[in-house]
Amino acid sequence: MKLHFESDLTYQQNAITSVCDLFEGQEKWESEMTVLAPAQGALSFEGATGSMPVNPQIPEDDVLLKNLNNVQLKNQLPPSPVLDSHDFTVEMETGTGKTYVYLRTMLELNKRYGMSKFIIVVPSVAIKEGVYKTLQITEEHFKSLFAGVPYEYYLYDSAKPADVRNFATSSVMQIMVMTVGAINKKDVNKLYQSSEKTTVDDLDKPIDLIRATRPIIIVDEPQSVDGGLNGAGKTALDAMHPMFTLRYSATHVHKHHMVYRLDAIDAYNQKLVKQIEVAGLEVQNASNSPYVKLVSINNKKNSISATVIVDIADKKGNVNRSEITVYDGMTLDDETGRDIYQGYRISEIRTGKEGYLTLETPSDTYYMKVGDVVGDIDPMLIQRHMIRRTIREHLDKELRLNTQQIKVLTLFFIDKVDLYRQTNEEGVREPGEYARIFEEEYLKAIKSPAYKDLLPSHPEHAKDVHDGYFSIDKKGAWA
Repeated sequence: MKLHFESDLTYQQNAITSVCDLFEGQEKWESEMTVLAPAQGALSFEGATGSMPVNPQIPEDDVLLKNLNNVQLKNQLPPSPVLDSHDFTVEMETGTGKTYVYLRTMLELNKRYGMSKFIIVVPSVAIKEGVYKTLQITEEHFKSLFAGVPYEYYLYDSAKPADVRNFATSSVMQIMVMTVGAINKKDVNKLYQSSEKTTVDDLDKPIDLIRATRPIIIVDEPQSVDGGLNGAGKTALDAMHPMFTLRYSATHVHKHHMVYRLDAIDAYNQKLVKQIEVAGLEVQNASNSPYVKLVSINNKKNSISATVIVDIADKKGNVNRSEITVYDGMTLDDETGRDIYQGYRISEIRTGKEGYLTLETPSDTYYMKVGDVVGDIDPMLIQRHMIRRTIREHLDKELRLNTQQIKVLTLFFIDKVDLYRQTNEEGVREPGEYARIFEEEYLKAIKSPAYKDLLPSHPEHAKDVHDGYFSIDKKGAWA
């Protein structure tokens, strides 16, 4: 199957142009720059000698700030009063082609200004593989748009230091994709270790070669890469000495010099994404059974106590979930003013690393560690209600849309894969708890007379109407 990419989508062109216009006035630069030792007055780079192709210098900060403000005003964004960093933010709603945009932006920067050393940093291996796949499937498309512009791309692999050497010394445009985990642990990171395979003149550490090129860094999902304004990820990015950093996400936490924004409302209004419906479940009036949660165990001034959350009745009879302090021997019906806690007694509180609280009840004795709950609603019961509601919403929508030949798709995002699908010792897939609940609730729902018109189009077996897509573990089995 061959994919077709549209090259003239206005909102994508605007995002690309907004970044490229930051460097307006800079002429295209195609020559190699010599990296000299500090004594010769070139780059302040320890021990650097010789020559290698590097990214051209960008305009001075006063010009860059002026260009930035022009772009921001054009895009109806608040202008940045000062240029306190070379970090620039592009906000694009999920599903609008963010990866395509930043890949094409790199090629446009090369075309307009001769920039040729790019590093894409992502938060996870899964996203890294996704970016690499996009580079593969867009290669023919981009080569038709940027004829005569060769470029190389590869995944950073610490076992292949020669790739970093090629990144630094090649005159061909370079795109290297890596995870933040590959750069934020100096003590074990091979980027910071000397290697004969990466030596160029006096530079023998991969990180020094990268720094020498004045790389342009693209951060995909920076809120998951940075680790905060001064987090390990952000520190590691800055330690690569980028000429500038472009940050792409739909959900930025820290917005450094916004140059383009296509938020959820913009994307929906421009019919770029579909509207979705979300159903929520809220548990109300669940205070008719005893509830106890252990928050902490305290040992202050030789007084041992514990903090627990219970349901307390006020003078008007209203019940509120609140924290109280308890001691050995306390009975919870007295503390809460509620008869349902009759027989609930704190029999012992132990401190230390293995600390616990012993709660005696009429039916059992519980040894509670911090965070444990007694009397909470069964979480699987909540999941069953949500699955049941979703199935009925799906079938109702099918009834409305079948005559228009519109296919209905419902997605479940789950917390653990093995709750939906498991793999036994023989490698055979088996349904998890969520899958079993789904099939039970589906069979109940489809028997309703309300859905009789849907029966001819539905598979005979419940297992045929659902499936899951997950990453594959290292052994090749489904996780």
